[in-house]
Amino acid sequence: MKNIWKSLFVSPSILVATLILNATSVAAETVAASENTQEEALGQVTSVSQFSDVQPTDWAFQALQSLVERYGCIAGYPNNTFRGNRALTRFEFAAGLNACLDRMNELIAVATTNVGTGDLSTIKRLQTEFSSELATLRGRVDALEGRTAQLEANQFSTTSKLEGEVVMAVTDTFEGGNANENTTFGARARINFVTSFTGKDTLYTRIQANNISDTADAPLAFAGDADTNAYLDGLWYSFPLSKSTNVIAIANAGAADDVVDTVNQFDGDGTEGALSSFGTRNPIYYQMDGSGLGITQELGDSLSVSLGYLASSNNDPGPRSGIFNGPYGALAQLTFEPSKRFKVGLTYINAYNQEGLQGVNVDTSTLIPTLPDTLTNYESDSYGVQATLGLGDNLVLGGWGGYTKARDLNSSGDAEIWNWAVTLGLPDFGKKGNLAGVIFGMTPKVTDSSIANLSESRDTSYHIEGFYQHKINDNMSITPGVIWVTAPGNDSRNDDAVIGTLRTTFTF
Repeated sequence: MKNIWKSLFVSPSILVATLILNATSVAAETVAASENTQEEALGQVTSVSQFSDVQPTDWAFQALQSLVERYGCIAGYPNNTFRGNRALTRFEFAAGLNACLDRMNELIAVATTNVGTGDLSTIKRLQTEFSSELATLRGRVDALEGRTAQLEANQFSTTSKLEGEVVMAVTDTFEGGNANENTTFGARARINFVTSFTGKDTLYTRIQANNISDTADAPLAFAGDADTNAYLDGLWYSFPLSKSTNVIAIANAGAADDVVDTVNQFDGDGTEGALSSFGTRNPIYYQMDGSGLGITQELGDSLSVSLGYLASSNNDPGPRSGIFNGPYGALAQLTFEPSKRFKVGLTYINAYNQEGLQGVNVDTSTLIPTLPDTLTNYESDSYGVQATLGLGDNLVLGGWGGYTKARDLNSSGDAEIWNWAVTLGLPDFGKKGNLAGVIFGMTPKVTDSSIANLSESRDTSYHIEGFYQHKINDNMSITPGVIWVTAPGNDSRNDDAVIGTLRTTFTF
């Protein structure tokens, strides 16, 4: 029995690396939980020779042989290894000890084998020695079983998870020609249903209500329709076509970031990251929205190509509408990520009759010159490059550049629009999970135009934004920030706008 004691103490056979024969026992469940690996335990072995890493010359060989062949209370890993040199805790030892005792009691009850009284006595003494650990393990398992039963009885669905999110924002414009003297407060609430039928696919359904009013000179990433009506804000289904190919079918309210990585460290879709729409992603991405299809093909460990098509009047059967005859945005992007610290994206977007003719489709009339009312049939080609570079664990540089060539299809006129930005991020600033960010860039500017009633931008408007996202806990963060827009509308005759906002985000 001394050999048994030594084998128990040195090897994890009964304790960690194993699932005991009686899989429903307290000890077995505890061992499986304590392992916390993705490996599944091997079934009960019938001979110690089944272990590839156990040799007859090992000092504990005879003890293991006895436990396997006489009592049958040892199992191994899926690769037929035993891992006898692995260290173990007192809890693990206690779990294995109790499992072997339970197995001996079973054998005694059915009188199928003779259990040595000395062995039984020794194991009982060991059980007494580790009684406190066994009691703790039993308490944990009992509590876990109770919680599991409660969850099973009250679970929303066996295939779906229910997620929630609330964004509250206090905003005020302190200066500027379009300044509103009143402070505003609003909220955006989202309920997300995340469903999987195969474990690899995702059906995503989002219900939203948003009464956050937008600002005149710098549209906010989390602003909405300024009412409290709930509506279907997102519906898409994503699934793998192969190990390297993923497809997403978007039925409602799709955007470019649903199809492709926008390669911006601050793209949090208003929930986190940048406060403004401009700071969230390259404005050329706003030239596509609606319903459609996207596909991403991995071309290796560091290279991928994405294709996407979204139509914004997909459900309208009228003239110049529908999936193919109405406004649309078609995207192609090559994303290169040779390391976790560096990523670059090369983007092309062809758009037809999108409000984002001049590079952004959110509050176009205030960000850039108003689109002419006579411009009813136009298309554009946009090109963008986006990149992020980590200079350390707590410093990330990023930025983008965008160019749009727009054409009036009813005439020979065209226009050129440029935008760019540089970003600086400080992850874990002050506390793990926090994020400090600075954005500086030129908002979309018409540099050349032969389209009637669409003039070149008089001046250059710059966007300067700073924010600090402070993580209160895993479910709550507060983000104060300031946005400064010079020469709003690319016109220096307009006073600079200074906008302050305080965003609070709850997730559950």
